[in-house]
Amino acid sequence: MEGKEEDVRLGANKFSERQPIGTAAQGSDDKDYKEPPPAPLFEPGELKSWSFYRAGIAEFMATFLFLYITVLTVMGVNNSTSKCATVGIQGIAWSFGGMIFALVYCTAGISGGHINPAVTFGLFLARNLSLTRALFYMVMQCLGAICGAGVVKGFQKGLYETTGGGANVVAPGYTKGDRLGAEIVGTFILVYTVFSATDAKKNARDSHVPILAPLPIGFAVFLVHLATIPITGTGINPRRTWGCHHLQQGHAWGHAGEDHWIFWVGPLMGGALVAIYHQGVIRAIPFKSRW
Repeated sequence: MEGKEEDVRLGANKFSERQPIGTAAQGSDDKDYKEPPPAPLFEPGELKSWSFYRAGIAEFMATFLFLYITVLTVMGVNNSTSKCATVGIQGIAWSFGGMIFALVYCTAGISGGHINPAVTFGLFLARNLSLTRALFYMVMQCLGAICGAGVVKGFQKGLYETTGGGANVVAPGYTKGDRLGAEIVGTFILVYTVFSATDAKKNARDSHVPILAPLPIGFAVFLVHLATIPITGTGINPRRTWGCHHLQQGHAWGHAGEDHWIFWVGPLMGGALVAIYHQGVIRAIPFKSRW
């Protein structure tokens, strides 16, 4: 009993009754986490490190597996005359969200588990990785997408061509602005979830956050697909769209024609907006040195 009273006394002395709140708490120097330094724009030393190439290979393999499973799922739904006989839109959404959950869990400790140029672009703008690594990731992601879709086409070429290869198709009745907006908002939700789930401040205060990070990221992908599949087929990932179209028609633009730009501009804009919002507003990094 005396030991418990001593603990209470020490705790009362260590933590005063008046704790800083609001902006005072944000400006306190007594942090329980360390802000990671911004990544340099160019890091030539990375090119000599095996971990750099290992991370790129991890992105390639993750993208390859992602395209393989998701393209097969979409093809199965599109090939059926009745959506009730297939997994339907919900199944497609679960396929994309579930694969992101599994692959982020597998590769987060190696490459960060980006698996998406929009995520890589947003993290680059937030100075979380160098331009050298960002470009390398994007190249490996696109190559993985082509290989993943290529394997599917290799043993189901007829079905691949007749079902469109699981490529994104913009729905009629929507303007280009509607389609672009759907891609921007959908990607914003995904990348914002990535930023929040991997935030250094959260990771320091809640030890379970790094372990659970793949779950909200995968769930965000699932929800975005439910909402935007009827509009654009849900891109929010340029390399997924590019890989499918590239193999279907033999060139990167595919049958989407002039609308293919939407699946690049929209996600990249969404990723950039998250970088600005999260770093400038949520974390207020540009203002911390002033206040």
